[in-house]
Amino acid sequence: MLTKSQIKLINSLKQKKFRIQHQLFVVEGLKVVQEFLNSDYELVEIFAVDDHFSQYNQKLTRVDAKELSKISGFSTPNKVVAAFKIPSPKAINWSALVVALDSINDPGNLGTIIRLCDWFGIENLVCSDATVDCYNPKVVQASMGSHTRVNITYTNLKKALPLAPNSMGTFMDGVSIYEQNLSDSGVIVFGNEANGISQEVETLVNTRLSIPRFGKFKQTESLNVANAAAIILSEFRRKLTET
Repeated sequence: MLTKSQIKLINSLKQKKFRIQHQLFVVEGLKVVQEFLNSDYELVEIFAVDDHFSQYNQKLTRVDAKELSKISGFSTPNKVVAAFKIPSPKAINWSALVVALDSINDPGNLGTIIRLCDWFGIENLVCSDATVDCYNPKVVQASMGSHTRVNITYTNLKKALPLAPNSMGTFMDGVSIYEQNLSDSGVIVFGNEANGISQEVETLVNTRLSIPRFGKFKQTESLNVANAAAIILSEFRRKLTET
C-alpha cells in the first residue's frame, strides 16, 4: 500500500528541481521499466499492480490500479511505476560520431532523438545546459528505454565542441547532406526548434549541412528537429556503410 511520503516523493519527481534534489527520476510502463531494470541504472522503488516484478521484493510495493493512478503521469496508468537513481556523468568519446543539441525545448523531440541515437548507433549525446532535462517524464517515455544505451551529457557546448575533431551543424543554407563527404568521427549539432543553432555555437561549426527541399514550391519553412535528425543520421550511416 502506498504511503503519503511515497506519493509525495514520486509526484515531486515530475519537476526538475526535485529530480535534481533527490537525484531520482520516474519511469512508467512495463516495457520501459523493464529496459531500465535490465541496465546499469539503479532501482530505488517499484510500484506494481501484479507479481510481474516480484524478484525485486525488497524494493517492491504492490498497489491496486486506484493507488497507481495517484503517482502515474498517464491518464490510464500502465501497471507499473518505478524510481531510479540519476547516474553520474560518463566521459564522452569524441573520437566517434557524436550528436549535440543546442537548446532543444520539446520533451518529445529530445526523447525521439535519444531513440534515434540508439537506433543509429550513436553512443554519445551532448546537450547544452538550456536543453530540456533528459529525465523529464515525457522525455523518458518518448525514448522508450534508449537512455540505457546512450551516454547523455549536459555541458557548455562552446567549451565542449572544440574537443571534437570536426564540428558539423544543420542549417537551411548548408551543403546538401546528399552531396557532402561524411566522416565517422566528429559532432553533428542540431539547433533549437524555433531559432536553430545559436550564434555562439555557429561560430564553432566547421561544416554546414542541410536537407534539401524537393517539393514543387519549396516554401516549407523547416523540418521538425527530430525528423531532421532521423534523415541526417540515416544518411551518415548509409554513406559510411558503403565506404
